[in-house]
Amino acid sequence: MIINRLFKQTKLFHYPLIVGSLTAMVLGCGQQPIANEGQVEFWTMQLQPKFTPYFEGINESFEAANEEASILWVDVPWDAMESRILTAVSANNAPDVVNLNPDFASQLASRNAWLNLAEEIPEEVRGEYLSKIWEANQIEICPTENDCTTSTFGIPWYLTTTVSVYNKDLLQQAGVENPPTNFEELAQVAQRVKDETGKYAFFVTFVPTDSNEVLNSLVQMGVSLLDGEGKAAFNTPEGERAFSYWVDMYQRGLLPPEVFTQGHRHGVELYQAGESAILGTGAEFLNTIATNAPTIYEQSAVAPQITGETGKRSVSVMNLVIPRSSSNPQKAINYALYVTNSENQLNFAQEANVLPSHTSAIASYIENLEQESEQNILLEARKISAMQLESAEVLIPPSPNINQLKRIIYENLQSAMLGEKTVPEALDDAQAEWDSM
Repeated sequence: MIINRLFKQTKLFHYPLIVGSLTAMVLGCGQQPIANEGQVEFWTMQLQPKFTPYFEGINESFEAANEEASILWVDVPWDAMESRILTAVSANNAPDVVNLNPDFASQLASRNAWLNLAEEIPEEVRGEYLSKIWEANQIEICPTENDCTTSTFGIPWYLTTTVSVYNKDLLQQAGVENPPTNFEELAQVAQRVKDETGKYAFFVTFVPTDSNEVLNSLVQMGVSLLDGEGKAAFNTPEGERAFSYWVDMYQRGLLPPEVFTQGHRHGVELYQAGESAILGTGAEFLNTIATNAPTIYEQSAVAPQITGETGKRSVSVMNLVIPRSSSNPQKAINYALYVTNSENQLNFAQEANVLPSHTSAIASYIENLEQESEQNILLEARKISAMQLESAEVLIPPSPNINQLKRIIYENLQSAMLGEKTVPEALDDAQAEWDSM
């Protein structure tokens, strides 16, 4: 359940305005424990009860090693985190450590809500984390036009890279020997699967409040989303080719009609029902497929993430942020570094089938995988995920209005797919709307 809720990212995000969150604040106050003076209040997203023993263990060990420390762990439902943290920050009553992803954390980072950790954490400690992942937690803040600083708003925690889970039997029926490795091959396989089986090769959502998969695909096809000044950079020949790819796929009947109305979960359901041949997801979701569709699971194999001509692969990130309003900022930082240190990252990654972001933990994680004697699809998926980290990066730049950019691109792309606009018109309209914000 963890990471493709990350990246719904995931299972991704819609960001309500603070002024619209008063009701959530009133309701939330009655449900949320209040930290005593000296306590570090730590919020996670929907990790109970599965990981309760894990967190109880590391909290006890942290408290034992730090006599004055006391950890109050609050697990927040996934769909409540946005409103809860927005209202807490606006009321100056935020917890001390919060589990968020870069997309959402950057929204409040632009309002200077989080500590700048580059100023708080020594360089040698920052260097223990994957550099590309650390950089994904950075944003430029400009109080005035000529006064800009780069702020590091989060400490990397756990990661996933998407793998391709594919139905061997369906591809064989379509006469396809190997799963596609890039979008060009995917289009060819999609046509073969549709012609020979009447089914779909894959599902991808164009719902603006759901997965980032299509937005990532544009970058993988060579599109720059924004320029150095935050203006639209996607209205280019590369952007036209990328838009045309998805328009062509839809108009040729190679995408299910529900791509406009259903999210990533629908893609999982189609795969589990044997109605699609390829599913892009995290390794941890293989257990779900095994439970819900054992026959499909037995027909499945895994391959690396499908990419574009750039060869870029996306990674989903969960991090820990420290609100500026924390009454215990140094204790909060110490605790966040403890949760994300090499040993604890490795233990959590192995328990949750996710990946660590700490360099020494990654080395140990891969070494442990290589020593496994029992070979199975989950182990293979975990190996592929880990090996992809070397080239994986967060493809969508942190931006205060990144969800608006996603909505604008998805809505105009939908219009082109439905024949309401030409591709150049869709690009022009998307650029004009973004640059006028």
